[in-house]
Amino acid sequence: MTNLLIPAPPRPYGTSAPRRPLGGHGAFAVLLALAAGLRITTMLGYRPARIYYGDSFAYLSLAAHPRPSWGFQPSGYPFLLALLRPFHSVTFVVATQHALGLATGMLVYAVLRRHSLPAWGAAAAAVPQLFDASFLQLEHAVLSDALFIFLVVAAITVLMWSPGPATRAGAAAGALLGLAALTRTIALPLFLLVLAHLVVRRTGRRPVLATAAAGVLPIALYASWYASVYGRFTLAGGDGVALWARTMTFANCRVIHPPEREARLCPAGTRQDAAGEYVWAADSPINRFPGGPAAANDVARSFALRAIAAQPLDYAADVARDVSLAFHWTPARHPKRVTPAFGFAKGRVPLPDVPEARRALASYDPGAGDYRSVEPYSGFLRVYQYPAYLRGPVLAAILAVGALGVRRRARLPWIAAAALLVLPVAVLDFDHRYVLPVVPVACIAAALAVADLRMGRRHPLPPRSPLLDD
Repeated sequence: MTNLLIPAPPRPYGTSAPRRPLGGHGAFAVLLALAAGLRITTMLGYRPARIYYGDSFAYLSLAAHPRPSWGFQPSGYPFLLALLRPFHSVTFVVATQHALGLATGMLVYAVLRRHSLPAWGAAAAAVPQLFDASFLQLEHAVLSDALFIFLVVAAITVLMWSPGPATRAGAAAGALLGLAALTRTIALPLFLLVLAHLVVRRTGRRPVLATAAAGVLPIALYASWYASVYGRFTLAGGDGVALWARTMTFANCRVIHPPEREARLCPAGTRQDAAGEYVWAADSPINRFPGGPAAANDVARSFALRAIAAQPLDYAADVARDVSLAFHWTPARHPKRVTPAFGFAKGRVPLPDVPEARRALASYDPGAGDYRSVEPYSGFLRVYQYPAYLRGPVLAAILAVGALGVRRRARLPWIAAAALLVLPVAVLDFDHRYVLPVVPVACIAAALAVADLRMGRRHPLPPRSPLLDD
């Protein structure tokens, strides 16, 4: 008798499968419908959308007046907001993001089915993306996360769809990763890792060049735009400040011996409980630097690189410590002033009494008001969020299982998951938001690793699709 846990070998392209309801995807269709219902409940339970002071209002302002953002992230997400601006509704924005969340779950399922995993196994791998309450919360906020996660998973899916990949698939994946880098700069090193993976796999010169060219094009165009405004060819202006903040948890200027100008950025007795807090604290050296963070970026980068070179073990230890926060059973409070993960609450969050923020929101959505909970929908979500949370040890187990398949089909998604987990911490700090992009690609890697291990040999790659061939 055939073991249902062992994936069947892929059918030759173009052959038909036995007819079954919904083409054998009935179980996933039910899960997708339930996940859509959860997102409708979220929209009914919390209105109009979660808008965070600082980030959300900056995004809305950039959508109304397109320009490159000086801060930590480029203006990729405001581009999406600008496309949706004719609807003048932040509710429509979060509805779009909920749709992206569902689409991301569909991509996880589709790529695993393409690799001949059984329907139940592919559906199980998509469950965290579809049902974790943390995804519901971020999709319901005016933040870049849902778009970023979709772009990354779409790129991984395209690259894994067929062996090779073909030149067209490489170009599509490169373009998606380029757009992801314009949404969050952490996708830039991920793009370089993907190129290295293609080279190591010896996929051929044309696919590698197509991937590189398609990814570099949007990045170069945006950096040129940035240079025309700020005089510097880059994606964002706060990279030096971010890396400097990372070093503040261990920097010892008696070891670093910085030059006089950089010495102004030494900790000087300032202590925060998280690296990211050094960016915002009023008494932080970066905020006491003449001209503030904008003027200090290059000096801060130089200081940070000098600190890492002088104290590499301290840097590695602090990064490892903060990465480990992702694996706590109870979500770690980091920094301690925040309550992580469980964000569905009862009540009303008034708009900030800041004229610029109110004008940015009114310009985008004149009818938007205070964020408020609505019963009984919000009551259900407040209960739902506690069991519907991917606990840290479970994420660690998923990553560990995926690591068992790095010599096989799981290599690319596992590398992407590891990079998305470590890189944000290495260049700034740990944040529970930054862990969520890890989840769908880690689940793809783990599912493929389990399938390959049960086969006991290298499983055949899926057939190349003629649509993606040269």
